[in-house]
Amino acid sequence: PLLPLDALAEEAAGPSAGFRLTALRREPAVRLQHGASGLEPLAWSEDHRVSVSTARSIAVLEQLSDVHSGAQDMVIHRTAVPAPAAACRLKVGPKKEVAECKEKFANSVDPTVSQAFMLDRVFNPEGKSLPPMRGFKYSSWSPLGCDANGRCLLAALTMDNRLTIHANLNRLQWVHLVDLTEVYGERLYEASYRLSKVEAPRAELGDFAEFQRRHSMQTPVRMEWSGICTTQQVKHNNECRDVGSVLLAVLFENGNIAVWQFQLPFLGKESITSCNTIESGISSPSVLSWWEYEHNNRKMSGLIVGSAFGPVKILPVNLKAVKGYFTLRQPVVLWQEMDQLPVQSIKCIPLYHPYQKCSCSLVVAARGPYVFWCLLLISKAGLNVHNSHVTGLHSLPIVSMTADKQNGTVYTCSSDGKVRQLIPIFTDVALKFEHQLIKLSEVFGSVRTHGIAVSPCGAYLAVITTEGMTNGLHPVNKNYQVQFVTLKTFEEAAAQLLESSVQNLFRQVDLTDLVRWKILKDKHIPQFLQEALDKKIESCGSTYFWRFKLFLLRILYQSMQKAPSEVLWRPSHEDAKILISDSPGMGSTEDDQDEGTSKQASKQNLCDTGKAMDVDDTADDSLPHSGDAGGREPMEEKLLEIQAQIDAVEMHLTREHMKRVLGEVYLHTWITENTSIPTRGVCDFLMSDEGYEDRTARVLIGHILKKMNKQTFPEHCSLCKEILPFTDRKQAVCSNGHIWLRCFLTYQSCQSLVYRRCLLHDSIARHPTPEDPEWIRRLLQGPCTFCDSPVF
Repeated sequence: PLLPLDALAEEAAGPSAGFRLTALRREPAVRLQHGASGLEPLAWSEDHRVSVSTARSIAVLEQLSDVHSGAQDMVIHRTAVPAPAAACRLKVGPKKEVAECKEKFANSVDPTVSQAFMLDRVFNPEGKSLPPMRGFKYSSWSPLGCDANGRCLLAALTMDNRLTIHANLNRLQWVHLVDLTEVYGERLYEASYRLSKVEAPRAELGDFAEFQRRHSMQTPVRMEWSGICTTQQVKHNNECRDVGSVLLAVLFENGNIAVWQFQLPFLGKESITSCNTIESGISSPSVLSWWEYEHNNRKMSGLIVGSAFGPVKILPVNLKAVKGYFTLRQPVVLWQEMDQLPVQSIKCIPLYHPYQKCSCSLVVAARGPYVFWCLLLISKAGLNVHNSHVTGLHSLPIVSMTADKQNGTVYTCSSDGKVRQLIPIFTDVALKFEHQLIKLSEVFGSVRTHGIAVSPCGAYLAVITTEGMTNGLHPVNKNYQVQFVTLKTFEEAAAQLLESSVQNLFRQVDLTDLVRWKILKDKHIPQFLQEALDKKIESCGSTYFWRFKLFLLRILYQSMQKAPSEVLWRPSHEDAKILISDSPGMGSTEDDQDEGTSKQASKQNLCDTGKAMDVDDTADDSLPHSGDAGGREPMEEKLLEIQAQIDAVEMHLTREHMKRVLGEVYLHTWITENTSIPTRGVCDFLMSDEGYEDRTARVLIGHILKKMNKQTFPEHCSLCKEILPFTDRKQAVCSNGHIWLRCFLTYQSCQSLVYRRCLLHDSIARHPTPEDPEWIRRLLQGPCTFCDSPVF
């Protein structure tokens, strides 16, 4: 049973002293090559990529927490998804019949038909005399773990209604995986444009109303991804195995919703499991969002649909063969008034109710200048619904809204450069909002805003801006930029990293970037953070805190290095001239060259940071120096001390991963079974250090050696067939000097020209082979053992 709706409008409460926010500008500002397009042009993915919909492409900005760079600016890797060159034509019938109908409607003597046809860009995407419909209308990121690399997929909707899915498989290029508009059009064509077989036959395509209906039922308005759910797949031997899948809901112009089910990892058209169409019954639908609720270990979900006329409701989604999946019995109306306030954006945030002691869902929707909210929670009486409006936030309509799903904070912005932060505060009955105004004009100067997005952990706010008014005059030209604002302090970010339930540095890049910025500025690790991290390592011993310590030490090392006096990639022509003029003969320069080489090698050994770049002698020493050699010694000693700590932490993480690999070997191998993993070499490497006292490792190695029954199974060099000894965790060198890099996931030597590398270039890994058993494939799917980054 549904309780009555509390539909009373409320004024937003003013800011309290406990929720003061100091927004700081974070460099760099990224200039866009084309103007932003679409209603919500900005989206931030769970794997820290910002997509910006523009008039020619989707610009993708990937945030990296680079441990090999001493620059204080945010490190951003930029790619783009180009818009298709050909216009999208929806499939409404046979090509010949469609061409005849278009000519008939264009030349109709009835102006209500001819003008409606000629001016509708869905019917005429090419435009002819009208400007072309290029650019993107909307983009949406999938959850983490959907593509072949375990990262996010990008669903993109163009202005001419083409819905496609893309993946960034090799970091430098986006791959088009499937065109869902084409696939859905083929399905409708085969079903004679009927949603069910019992539906009565419709009119012919020559009827203008039928022509409009066929276009309307496949014109996408919005699309949104669900969370990852589990389906059951029956194998050939009648065993059931759990397979991950994800849902993509597509809202169409006529109110229908197509729910696509994809098997993971999504590889293309062959990964499509099913497609079900739901009739929402909402006229002029404008926005869509998933409602996902967990109650008593049962996951429920539905689809929240908003209308341009005002109503908002949740629709049940019935799916078969989804493990632990439940939905509503009937639609739930959240707001039913046709008040002509269009629903611009909807966000659904899972929260915990401190008074009711249960989980709940907060639904927020931007309607004009107001924020509509609805609190949903399930009790013994049924589904409880409380709703209201927050007024007095903006004097102009809200153009963009985003939400931090970790703490429920909502951010809204209007085009005048004002951003509101809304913090939900629970009460005995429902909730109220504390709010604070963020004036971007105080951060960036006079600007107009076109979209906002908050980072996954709530550390940054990305904003699309153009120049604002100056002395009451509009700017002559518009320069679209993506700028970043901090929402957390260093102390808040450090505390969140220490208490994280995720325990993965890669999934918290926005927080680690704040910590990196602070250490590079101050050139030291704050004492409170060092002490808190040491306590965590002593009490817990999780490798996550060791990786966090390694990250801090690497950033500290970079902060103490002297910046090179010249750009490292630029060739030095002056040195070449001096070398030629000062050398009377070729033979006389050999000693100088040898001396320079040895000098450079000694510097590299002293300041080895793992960076893959050449440091020439013109850059001088990479350490701060004074006039005499004595002033350089303290800094050199400090750097050597930090490097020794880095090596010790890396060795600890290596040993912990070696123990995990040996555990997998012991569990999945028979007696005297040979695998691609150099088991004996890993055992000998662990036992070679007399100072390493780990009873668990020694017991495990004893069991494995007993299982191997004196067999060694050494690796051999593919060039000379000599034995490759296991003396180094990073590389293997045979007696003839052939060097092979080792895979950091399985410690096998990579004796091929093609291998994978982690996102921050920390380590390399080999590709899986058809001969690899399932447990080795699982090992090869793991992230980097030093920085948690995915491997490409």
